[in-house]
Amino acid sequence: MEKAGNEEAGGSPPLPSPPPVVLPNLKPEQVDPPKRSIISRRGFGSAGRHISLLTNHFKVSVKCPDEIFYQYSVSISSEDKRAVESKGIGRKVVDKLYQTYSSELAGKKFAYDGEKSLYTVGPLPQNNLEFTVVLEDSFAKRSGSPSHHGSPSESGKRSKRSFQSKTFKVEISYAAKIPLKSISLALQGSPAENIQDALRVLDIILRQQAANRGCLLVRQSFFHDDSRNFTDVGGGVTGCRGFHSSFRPTQGGLSLNMDVSTTMILTPGPVIDFLLANQNAREPRFIDWVKAKKMLKNMRVKTRHSNMEFKIIGLSEKPCNQQFFPLKVKSSDGALDGGQTTEITVYDYFTKHRNIELTYSAYMPCLDVGKPKRPNYLPLELCSLVPLQRYTKALSSMQRASLVEKSRQKPQERIRVVTDALKTYRYDDDPILATCGISIEKQLTQVDGRVLEAPKLKVGNSEDCFPRNGRWNFNNKKLLTPTRIDRWAVVNFSARCDTSHLSRELINCGRNKGIHIERPHTLIEEDPQYRRASPLVRVEKMFEQILGKLPGPPQFLLCVLPERKNSDIYGPWKKKSLSDFGIATQCISPSKINDQYLTNVLLKINSKLGGTNSLLAIEHSSCIPLIKDTPTMILGMDVSHGSPGRSDIPSIAAVVGSRSWPLISRYRAAVRTQSSKVEMIESLFKPLANGKDDGIMRELLLDFYHTSNGRKPAQIIVFRDGVSESQFNQVLNNELDQMIKAYEHLGEVNVPKFTVIVAQKNHHTKLFQTGGPENVPPGTVVDTKVVHPRNYDFYMCAHAGMIGTSRPAHYHVLLDEIGFSPDDLQSLIHSLSYVYQRSTTAISIVAPVCYAHLAAQQMGQFIKFEDFSETSSGQKSLTSVGSVPVPELPRLHENVEGSMFFC
Repeated sequence: MEKAGNEEAGGSPPLPSPPPVVLPNLKPEQVDPPKRSIISRRGFGSAGRHISLLTNHFKVSVKCPDEIFYQYSVSISSEDKRAVESKGIGRKVVDKLYQTYSSELAGKKFAYDGEKSLYTVGPLPQNNLEFTVVLEDSFAKRSGSPSHHGSPSESGKRSKRSFQSKTFKVEISYAAKIPLKSISLALQGSPAENIQDALRVLDIILRQQAANRGCLLVRQSFFHDDSRNFTDVGGGVTGCRGFHSSFRPTQGGLSLNMDVSTTMILTPGPVIDFLLANQNAREPRFIDWVKAKKMLKNMRVKTRHSNMEFKIIGLSEKPCNQQFFPLKVKSSDGALDGGQTTEITVYDYFTKHRNIELTYSAYMPCLDVGKPKRPNYLPLELCSLVPLQRYTKALSSMQRASLVEKSRQKPQERIRVVTDALKTYRYDDDPILATCGISIEKQLTQVDGRVLEAPKLKVGNSEDCFPRNGRWNFNNKKLLTPTRIDRWAVVNFSARCDTSHLSRELINCGRNKGIHIERPHTLIEEDPQYRRASPLVRVEKMFEQILGKLPGPPQFLLCVLPERKNSDIYGPWKKKSLSDFGIATQCISPSKINDQYLTNVLLKINSKLGGTNSLLAIEHSSCIPLIKDTPTMILGMDVSHGSPGRSDIPSIAAVVGSRSWPLISRYRAAVRTQSSKVEMIESLFKPLANGKDDGIMRELLLDFYHTSNGRKPAQIIVFRDGVSESQFNQVLNNELDQMIKAYEHLGEVNVPKFTVIVAQKNHHTKLFQTGGPENVPPGTVVDTKVVHPRNYDFYMCAHAGMIGTSRPAHYHVLLDEIGFSPDDLQSLIHSLSYVYQRSTTAISIVAPVCYAHLAAQQMGQFIKFEDFSETSSGQKSLTSVGSVPVPELPRLHENVEGSMFFC
């Protein structure tokens, strides 16, 4: 749930700024204090067999806990009084400042965040200081790159290296005190106010070290320019391995969490090589220069002939050998000849005036590295992409698969890489950390874990099924409640699939699993004349065939796609099937057809058509603690965002709710759009002008009531995915308030009891076995030592890690009005990893969260390939959030709105 490009989420909240100036005629807005606060830990679990583990936390000792960090605001402006926003220049200026004015700063070492704050141990001599800093940068006059107006140096002689001075004004003003003692207070369990600020200062110190070593910084991770850490994933993109490091307060004391991290960068090297790889072009003549211009904008290049760095702003309109510019003419004595100019092509300038041989770029556009109104052209072959430039666009499915395959590490290798890095970087040597008496141990932290017993499952014929190592199968077993398929058809968008053979094998496999499948009514092949048409047209034409060949609506359509992942037909097909016609559909793209593949397909089909593949044994017999006697609803909540940089694509909020209490394996989804990149769900309660509620919670509450014999939920367990620690209070107050309002809007007075749990996968804590090279066994739980010193959290690795290093889920219990014991809650969460109807393995995070993610992802396909402002009825449907209109999703057809369509 990568969510797309998502390798280091989270991070500490920003430090407080000085109080804003309040104008005399304005009243400050009253901010209500939070109604609910995060609960403290209620105890520890004891169930399961004990296991000795290691974790990638390194113990930190603080010998001078009474030291105080002083935060100062930094303002850097250039000679023309423009604020300097470049982090690179900002760091150079601050470094030069320290070298030049060390005595005026009383020799204080400081940590700079690269933006607007610096931190010292103890105060500077004055609260407000002002300095002038001069930077000298070497450059070659015009560096031989022809500009629109030419230059005196462009006479055929080689330019001499010179120096250019730039002057900056630096203002430093006192902002706040941040006591280091807040960390020790928090470690003792006190709700210290400044702990996040103090931890952030320590993290900034580590970031500054990495910046001084020339690393690329991405939040709390850093990446070296070392080809041994590079992995080519195709398309001109490279995975760069680096390290995440952050200070964490834990029950065992302050620790440094260090982990291997990966970010995506542009593959460094010749620009032409990048373009060929990026467009998958065999030769330069096949390059699409319109796409190239868009892709290259703002990339940084270094020239071969002058070794200088430039930023690309565009491409020349004409090829290198046709792109003219005015070259200023010099007389024989080297003086300007009255400002006269002569028109010359970029190609001739470099080959004749600079004596540089150009072998292949004569017929290609030049790179423009100048200003919008003052172009500066460079032949393509003289330019190479500089290293460590981030690539922030979404990866293709092939790139993602390549990255996963090439970057996975076995547990023992990950341990070695992390411990070696900690010894190599010698954090303890930092003068600021040394002033605070901070030292870091070099060994991984030992921690005690427990392995919970896998829950027993019930399958067909009331047979017991006992998972082993987090896995089970349906060999010689029937599904628990198989459905019957009488009316169905196969549609084929893939010319290479034998649908007759496929349908026979599916019927045979279904019979073995207890599903009675009649022969398909028809096999529909795509008309070859439409294979090159747009996805929307292909789907429309296929549905014309379906309507013409079937006597009535089928129960189900099996759709064979030409590509296994990211088929452009998928979105229009799902929208047409689920929203317009209300027909359940299963998309496949089989590479080989065998029993295992067909069984997995049938698990999904059976779930979508209302069947149940398996249940927990305690669920089957209605024996789940604290749930069996009290109507309980379980929610999974997630928000899916568009690709990085696509602010025009709305975010999609999905909530799934359990139905048919006392079961906890059946769910219904409700999905809405909301403002782009907004993580908090906005439409849990959505009052309309007519007084009605069109929110998510109403839909799910009514469904629970109708499927649970008229019982209303007295307890609601919420699993929230995708939020960072800084957003916990918003979940606990804003989102929970919406749920309660939706419940009350239905005329209810007795509000249910809530248990609210945040489920995180995007963190950097890993667990390792001390006694072997394998991953930790499924069911491993850790709720001591490396958990929060006060809050109620724990790590659980419910799944079997077969490749790479397992990443446990991190669960944070924000509220527990139901009153679970630690063992009961951990057992419930563990069990919810075994109710995922799509597979026969325990999953890494609870099923409701996975279902919410799937629902958001699938409904998001509705908007990917068509004008999203048009609903299925053809009417424009927009909602406004603030001043930005947000298009609404087409609603599911009533035939499938209660189904597990997302399976």
